[in-house]
Parts: sequence; C-alpha cells; structure tokens
Amino acid sequence: MGTETELVKKRAPTLYAIIAIKLLKGLLFVTLAVVAYTLSDNDLPAEYRHFLTHLRVNPERRFWADLAVRVGQLSEANVLWAAAGTLVYSMFSWVEGVGLIFRVSWAGWLAIGESAFFIPIEIYELVHRTLPERPRPGHTVMLLVILGLNILIVWYLLQNRHRLFRHHQH
Repeated sequence: MGTETELVKKRAPTLYAIIAIKLLKGLLFVTLAVVAYTLSDNDLPAEYRHFLTHLRVNPERRFWADLAVRVGQLSEANVLWAAAGTLVYSMFSWVEGVGLIFRVSWAGWLAIGESAFFIPIEIYELVHRTLPERPRPGHTVMLLVILGLNILIVWYLLQNRHRLFRHHQH
C-alpha cells in the first residue's frame, strides 16, 4: 500500500500532458534560438529565397514578399538579440516542465502565470488582427488552439493545485 503522496502522483494524466507541452515548447524555442544564432551572420535575404524555393512557394505572393522586405531589414545584432531572447524564453518552459515533474508548487504558479499572461494577448490577436481582416483560417485555428491550451492549463492547475502540490506545502 502506497502513501497518499504516491497515490496523488499516479493520478495526474492532465499534468503529464501539461509537462509534455512545456518541455516540447522549450525544445521548440531552444531550436529556434539555435537556428537564429547560426543564421545571424548569413546573407538572410539569400537564405530566405533559398528557403522559399525549397518549399516551392511563390515568392511573389504578397505575404512572402512582405516577409522578404522584413527579412532584408534584419541586422546581425537584431537576430542575435532575438536568438538570446528566444533562448531565455525557452528556459522558462523547461523550468516549468521540470518543476512540474517534481511537483514543486512554485512551478505550478509559474505555469499558471505564464499561461494566463498570454490569454489576453491571444484574445486581442483574434479580435483585432485575425477577424476584421481577410480570413486566415490556419492562423485563426492555431490561435484558438493555443488560447484553448492556455485556458485549460490555467484552469486545471488552479483547480487541482492542492491535490497536485499538497506534499510540498507546510
């Protein structure tokens, strides 16, 4: 017969899904940071054209052309700053994920705070940027999924914080 803490740890499949999301998000952002760092001293417009050719997309379409202008305006210093910021942000996800694995209560609060922080931003994006313009179904669906995940994470961790993190409270 196991202790109450062992039983609590065994019954948290949603927490394990949240941990997986946090760790995968951290891996995604550290990968983006490394890619940005490795590309920082390259000819970004040439790399961008090569990437579009590889994807077999029409670089003359407005979206890709507008993005090409922005890529051309990036300096090496800006790319390095973006890479550093992305790396720091990836560490938040990893700290949250590892903290949640060990059921540390501050990690639960960090995950709640980080997820809750983005909810109003995602709602703003949906209302002010996605809906009034011409429909962009992929963008809208992605924002809705991220918004839903953040709401689920905040709700689940708030509702279950005493059960999930009970053994760390004094």
